[in-house]
Amino acid sequence: MSETVYTDLAVIGAGPAGLSAASYAARAGLDTLVLEQTGAGGQMLFIDRIENYPGFPEGITGYELAQKFEDQAALFGARIEYAEVHEAARDDGGFVLQTSMGTVRSKAVILATGAVHRPMGVPGEEEYRGKGVSYCATCDGPFFRDKPILVVGGGDSAVQEALYLTGLTDRLTIIHRRDRFRAQAALVSRLESNPGVTIRLNTVLREIRGDGRQVTSAVVENTRTGEVTELDTAAVFGFVGMIPQTAIAVQLGAELDNAGYVITDSGMATSVPGLYCAGDVRNTPFRQVATAAGDGACAAHKAQEYISALEGRAY
Repeated sequence: MSETVYTDLAVIGAGPAGLSAASYAARAGLDTLVLEQTGAGGQMLFIDRIENYPGFPEGITGYELAQKFEDQAALFGARIEYAEVHEAARDDGGFVLQTSMGTVRSKAVILATGAVHRPMGVPGEEEYRGKGVSYCATCDGPFFRDKPILVVGGGDSAVQEALYLTGLTDRLTIIHRRDRFRAQAALVSRLESNPGVTIRLNTVLREIRGDGRQVTSAVVENTRTGEVTELDTAAVFGFVGMIPQTAIAVQLGAELDNAGYVITDSGMATSVPGLYCAGDVRNTPFRQVATAAGDGACAAHKAQEYISALEGRAY
């Protein structure tokens, strides 16, 4: 990609939102280019088993579902390039993207860059990152088989990852700062019925300790009683929220909400004409693979309408 590449639609990010958008856009006849920094699939790649995506009643691994998304987008003619987008700007009614593989010019852009895990923000976290501190159970869980593990968080991700870890150890503790989990009831029920799980609600992580080489314990506090406890653990897995990846949106001048997510209308349009946003990076009330895919489909449809309206204008 040494020379400037021209395309109808540039999709930035190849998670479920980006790949869904690419499928719908390419199938509608748009020249569609997907730019992905790491691997197609996004957060799906780190989910051991997805049980609530329509059409797979027996469940499917995140990797397998990601592959199906990618294959379908390619089948319809979308091109996927592994490149990082460094800068983005508007120019003559279109967009100019400076990437690690060269310059891309497009008539419209769908931003599907997702979000990354939020740090737990406690002493010892950075020191022991990769030495027992992790944010991906399927990636690092097997290193702690049959060892005590602590999970921090109370949403779907935390409970799903905890359930995965129960297949590796019967000494799992999960803490959540509130008095009830935010995760889906079906997931919580499975966690509560597992005899190898200890649940501590109204509890926060205060410190991660180790011997210099690896994690050995974690200090937690009960927010109601003030009691501080040191728990023996070989690993701490944190799932305390996500940080939306909005750098490109900010460069293009898109409006963000107070939490830092991109604001869109019901058609996934941002405050910047021709810029659409789909998936975890936008201000959606529910973040799931299914909703991200729906966002992508809607964004592609609206982007097609926008591009059609540009006919007859200089590009």
